[in-house]
Amino acid sequence: MESLDLRSASQIRNAHESNTNGSDQSVNLPAVRTDDTAASASEEFVDASSDFDINYVDSHSLLNIVNEPSMSVDESSTSSSTLPEPEPILSYFADEHRGGSSSRVFLTPNGTKFWKPNVEESLVPVIGTVFASWDDVVALYDTYAEESGFSTRLGTHRKVHDVTTSRIIKCNRSGKPLLKRFDSTDPAALSKFKSSRSQMCGCTACIRVKFDPESKSYTLYSFVDYHNHEMYGKEFIEFSKKRRKVDFTTHQFVHEMSLHKIGPNISHRVQCTLKGGHQNVRGTVTDYKNISRDIRLFIGDRDAQMILDTLRSRSENLHNFFFEYVVDGHELRSLFWADDVSRCNYETFGDVLAFDATYKTNHYCMIFVPFTGVDHHKKCVTFGAALLFDESTESYTWLLQTFLKAHGKQPRLVLTDQDAAMEKAIIAVFTSSTHRLCMWHIMRKLPANVKGGVVENTDLRKRIHKLVWNLIIDQDTFEEKWAALIDEFDLSSNTWLQQMFAIRSDWVPCYFRDIPMCCLMKTTSRCESSNALFKVNSSASNTLLQFLMCFDTSIDGQRYNQRKMEFDTNMTTPVLRTPSPIEKHASTLYTLSIFKEVQKEIDRSVNYCSIGETRILGDTKIYTVAHTNKQFKHVNQFEVTFDTVNHTVECGCMCFTRIGYLCRHVFHVFRFNQINRIPDRYISNRWLRNALPNRVYEIANRYSVDNSEAGVIRRDIMDTVCQCSDRLRRDPTRLAAFSNQLKDIKRQIFSEVPYNPEHERTSAIISDILHQPEFGTSTFKQPQGIRNKGCGTGKRMVGPGEKAVENFKKGPRFCKMCNQYVYGHDSRNCAKVQAALRAAAADSDTVGNSGCPGTSSGVSDLPPAHDTSTSVASSSRTRALRATRRAAARSVMQSTRVAEQSPTTRDI
Repeated sequence: MESLDLRSASQIRNAHESNTNGSDQSVNLPAVRTDDTAASASEEFVDASSDFDINYVDSHSLLNIVNEPSMSVDESSTSSSTLPEPEPILSYFADEHRGGSSSRVFLTPNGTKFWKPNVEESLVPVIGTVFASWDDVVALYDTYAEESGFSTRLGTHRKVHDVTTSRIIKCNRSGKPLLKRFDSTDPAALSKFKSSRSQMCGCTACIRVKFDPESKSYTLYSFVDYHNHEMYGKEFIEFSKKRRKVDFTTHQFVHEMSLHKIGPNISHRVQCTLKGGHQNVRGTVTDYKNISRDIRLFIGDRDAQMILDTLRSRSENLHNFFFEYVVDGHELRSLFWADDVSRCNYETFGDVLAFDATYKTNHYCMIFVPFTGVDHHKKCVTFGAALLFDESTESYTWLLQTFLKAHGKQPRLVLTDQDAAMEKAIIAVFTSSTHRLCMWHIMRKLPANVKGGVVENTDLRKRIHKLVWNLIIDQDTFEEKWAALIDEFDLSSNTWLQQMFAIRSDWVPCYFRDIPMCCLMKTTSRCESSNALFKVNSSASNTLLQFLMCFDTSIDGQRYNQRKMEFDTNMTTPVLRTPSPIEKHASTLYTLSIFKEVQKEIDRSVNYCSIGETRILGDTKIYTVAHTNKQFKHVNQFEVTFDTVNHTVECGCMCFTRIGYLCRHVFHVFRFNQINRIPDRYISNRWLRNALPNRVYEIANRYSVDNSEAGVIRRDIMDTVCQCSDRLRRDPTRLAAFSNQLKDIKRQIFSEVPYNPEHERTSAIISDILHQPEFGTSTFKQPQGIRNKGCGTGKRMVGPGEKAVENFKKGPRFCKMCNQYVYGHDSRNCAKVQAALRAAAADSDTVGNSGCPGTSSGVSDLPPAHDTSTSVASSSRTRALRATRRAAARSVMQSTRVAEQSPTTRDI
């Protein structure tokens, strides 16, 4: 059998132009016999059927009427009876313009339209053209399609003995439209039917090329330029398939934005701003959203394997990088890592360590545990990080043992919250360290554990805070004042206060005075700050590999701030406040942040300190130094012991022990004894300018950027182009010449480096971005079934005090019954609230009392009913107090309402 193919579009065009006659132009399209190489082309077309629309039928009857089996021609037969009928005539209709694109519209006798793009002759494909490479074919037809107003896609190709002999590039709207059929008489089927859209309309516009194995060239042998659909204008070119193709640079941009917790919507808007409008951006918002989806699909089940491979590669290629992990049945359970910068930081600043667990940082709910300290700029610094399967004592024990293995020494002081598992692990592993509990976590529980209105109606909270946060008093004084407070407020029966006093040596500052740097951190607020820093970049939907990249981004930001402060310290000279030589000496020793603290002490030693009494014991002088406030009122006084021989000094405030630099009292004694330099023994190495080696600031330790050779060169190219365009921004002539030079370079590169579709696949692009193999086996599995302490039902009991605070944030409402702006009620329930408050005031046992002095019940000091509303002009303290009372009254009222509705209560 020998197939028949249509006449080439150029022949059709020539026939049409030779028979032009005004608006009555027409062209006859007879079918012609072609050679064997064109026979495969007919396989690309589908059979016409009456099930499709008129455009689809006319297109095929017009351009390939010989597809039906009954119209095929046998090689042995030449009878004219087997030839197809003549094609219908196309009549010229009109010219159509859409933006920068134009087309000539033709009609068939039954009124079906066909569009022929009207573009420059130099862009129109010509049959017989020979191309050196397939890229040239694609470039030609893509350029023609872009000017015409349609998109292209690759069609099928024919192989003979594994050698491609012919290939096709089609219009993007070719192919059968997918029709969904359903029974219109069935309401159930109609309700399930969902409308959809399809770009396919049976367009047969295409070009066909054949490959010559000897010359390695492509020859264009068929070109169809008629479309059965309209062309889009150049104003819509941004939505074309070619322009929606997201390239490598865009993939990388969206991925890097996601590491800063910036989603695809904002990423697309940023690209539109940077590139000067939507028309210059490749891809839509949906395409940007699909990038994150594709990255997660690429990672898939290889997540645990990828993060371990990444850390293993760093340990092999980076200096002093350490990591260790635990696997249970090929399932990743625990992971710890610390690089050279973290280990250097711990070597210098590891005297005080704090760590805390945080959640919602990765897709598997693994517990994230960063180790935090304070650097020589008084900023948070990370000593290492871990991901744990659970928060058991065994997990924390393994973590601390691994931490000790990585850093080699124990900290002096370890600060955590009241976690029993952490405490047991610290006692077992850090045998020479002192464990300290967070004061803030303990003191915030005071209102919940001391009930009956004592905290709200008295100054108990203020006095307890003033006592426990005092850094000056000794242990005996603290115990005496604590006992006095308990007796004064009759709280001896309070179990929680008894428990806190029993463990006072674990959290009260006066019990840590002798430990160096004990006041560097008194709470886990720096841990909370670090956790918040990491959560700025990471989210609960991240895979482990994505979380590691987000962690690198956060750490890079932290180290950037450290480098910035180091630069400011080295490149700036602080302004001195006093003429004291010791201040000038201090400015050359300490970092800028610490010098400001030392400078404050020196300034106050000059202006606010005085020596009241002096005692001499041999070579030792004992000074009584008093200091005042800015109003020159006496605040406190301390004894300073000074050795006149070796210049050793001790102060009762123990500032040097607690913080690491001298206090105002010592500086005043030095000034009195004409000591112009800080003795070496009182210069703490952790606060010095050169505390860290220079290698910690190297670019190789910045993991959030692509440090590969290709990545560095690509960034250098982009920076060079930007600098040149900036220099020429006011010279359009030179700028146009520079653009032409770049285009010449582009053409040269495209001609020398052929297009490789394998490199442009989405998985190949993601592989280059993540630096992970596109295909690989996975030995380790992701952790499953993790339940941390923060993954409960999401519901917890909320006390009346917390409810009052939340209600207070909502703002007051106007009650027409009280004629005031009030909290907690309005005119609908005003009477019930007043009645409940009066009942609560009358019955002290309902609310409860723990012995507030001066009152016989916890609500005996409630105001009258008409005063329970709080006006806007009231102070915030009074508003919060009354809001708490109303919350208690509402609780009583709710209990009463439930009791009244209970059948058992009514029967009684």
